[in-house]
Amino acid sequence: MTFRDIFKSSFLDNVSSISIFDMVLALVLAFGLGLFIFFIYKKTYSGVMYSSSFGVTLVALTMITTLVILAVTSNVVLSLGMVGALSIVRFRTAIKEPLDIAFLFWAIAAGIVLAAGMIPLAVFGSVLIGIILLIFANRKDMANPYIVVLTCNGHESEEKALAYLKEKTKRCTVKSKSAQKGSVELNLEVRLFSDDTDFINELSDLDGVQSAVLVSYNGDYMG
Repeated sequence: MTFRDIFKSSFLDNVSSISIFDMVLALVLAFGLGLFIFFIYKKTYSGVMYSSSFGVTLVALTMITTLVILAVTSNVVLSLGMVGALSIVRFRTAIKEPLDIAFLFWAIAAGIVLAAGMIPLAVFGSVLIGIILLIFANRKDMANPYIVVLTCNGHESEEKALAYLKEKTKRCTVKSKSAQKGSVELNLEVRLFSDDTDFINELSDLDGVQSAVLVSYNGDYMG
């Protein structure tokens, strides 16, 4: 019995199914595209706490996906077994930012396309996606909605505060109102002309206004 006879599944034949050059080229390109995805993620991140480990995960995910797809495309039997093995994997980590899901799919897609040999598509597609994300993710929208929580002494101070808000904002809409003896609390949705929020300081200084709080409810909080 020879050494080859020990491996009944043609293990030795699979060793040379992918050339060393193809493996090195695919992994190097995957590493480069992973770094590009990491760079775009770092430039477009707008959350509260930046996680550098997630950026490194994007690089690793691109290379791992390339590695898996290279193995799958070289052996049909292996591809069926890989599907069964990956079907039992469960990911429990919560995604805090919706845009992070797009980066995860981008890294996986880049690895798949690279391993399939469509190098121009992987490079051109990644560059185009990166440019689009840089343009739209960093775009400042001055019309973002804000909530003003306003507490007044009575009806007269309430009317005065509302008139001031309508003058200083693009749009002012009352969302809720709570009235008690000697106190009126309003929740108003406002749209600003610019990113200047100094008007909230002047609003709190009006006669009869006990407090004024400005809150952005698009994920960012201003204090």
